[in-house]
Amino acid sequence: MKKHESMSGVDAAWLRMDEPTNRMTITTVLVLHDPMDIGTLRALVDERLLGFLRFRQHVQDPHTSPHWAVDPHFDITQHVRRSALPGNGGRAELKERASELMSRPLDTSRPLWDFELIEDYQGGSAIIARIHHCIADGIALVHVLFSLTDEHFDAARFPTSERSGWLSRAVGAPVRLVRGMANTGAKLLEETATSLLRPKHVLHRAEQGMSLGAALSKLALTDPDSDTPFKGELGVAQQATWSDTIDLPTIKSVGHALDAKVNDVLLGAVAGALRYYLKQRGASTDDVIVRTLIPVNLRSKEKAFELGNRFGLVFLDLPVGLEGHIRRVRAVKRQMDEIKGSTEAVAAFGILETLGYLPIEAEDRAVRFFSNKASAVMTNVPGPREQLHLKGHRLQHVMPWVPRAGNIGLGVSIFSYAGDVRLGVACDAALVPDPDTILDGFREEFDRLVADTGAVDAAAAS
Repeated sequence: MKKHESMSGVDAAWLRMDEPTNRMTITTVLVLHDPMDIGTLRALVDERLLGFLRFRQHVQDPHTSPHWAVDPHFDITQHVRRSALPGNGGRAELKERASELMSRPLDTSRPLWDFELIEDYQGGSAIIARIHHCIADGIALVHVLFSLTDEHFDAARFPTSERSGWLSRAVGAPVRLVRGMANTGAKLLEETATSLLRPKHVLHRAEQGMSLGAALSKLALTDPDSDTPFKGELGVAQQATWSDTIDLPTIKSVGHALDAKVNDVLLGAVAGALRYYLKQRGASTDDVIVRTLIPVNLRSKEKAFELGNRFGLVFLDLPVGLEGHIRRVRAVKRQMDEIKGSTEAVAAFGILETLGYLPIEAEDRAVRFFSNKASAVMTNVPGPREQLHLKGHRLQHVMPWVPRAGNIGLGVSIFSYAGDVRLGVACDAALVPDPDTILDGFREEFDRLVADTGAVDAAAAS
């Protein structure tokens, strides 16, 4: 078995972006309908996760020449632990616990992940999973996490005699999950990722004056967005929250009425939610633009299980200052259509790859330079359509949160699972002290879109 493995430049960049005010950790809450004990979870992780070699490797020489090495003292009990919630042990307490863990660093002397099991949560259990961004991006980790479920785990891809061969099989074999997820939800700019990876398309855009160099220049010369309460000095404490479900068919119905994609509808509603938040805080919304960084998947479906980071970033200006919820959706759609014809995502990926090889001080300056141009990070990640189970325990809902780099204090995550969509907000606790207000605004904005487009509310109809 290969004991050491070099770290790519882009993975090293995410490793070194970790700081007390913004931890580069993808935090996910998984709620189980049925109670699970710690022994069952550890058995599941041992059987289904540790076949991915990366989860038994730690990082060596992180500041000079970061590389992966197998942890000779790996102990699953240090990574899969149990805890209990205080008080009533309900949703509010689970949110508080997720917020606390989101604020804490992972132990850098060990593999950079852990699972915390809340054995008693609303008649079932809850798992808070933390995985460092340098291990993989959100799309890859979603595929890995759902490959742990009973419906998609395939023991045949792991040799029974020696774990050393697990990595190669774990990466390539689980075709069923890839196929199942390929038709799920609304993949974030899937068409963009596909076309950008074709050299002839990039060359064609270069001939039209849309070269990678031009895209990079555009990123560098973009002015900062509006000065709002979403900008400011960051602290250490984080807050995490999530919404009730929204029916995916209803979102599609709104999109059909407006000739818009699911993404356009959701991001337009987020613009309205941020407008609602600013008004509740007594802040002006006149001509306000809240710029967001949106990850764009650059990994093909066939490579969905390859760990590491394969995504670029694009700027999207949310038209918070624009009157009218339908106008906001259409404004987002116009921008998204333009983004699909650009090379900005590839340019951003190249920047991240380069940053990983720069001295830490230079990387830090570059990250802050680009992060100062935006106020938020937003992701839309699709999950499976069907209900899934972990060792027979029904997975009731899933909520991941996107990490934020540099000076960005607000993250919005949209996740679909089993026909439902949830909105999650992770933010700096001092900068955005009441993130549930954003969720209130999102619900109000979406309800207005349903009413004014005549869309079919599938949940109400059923």
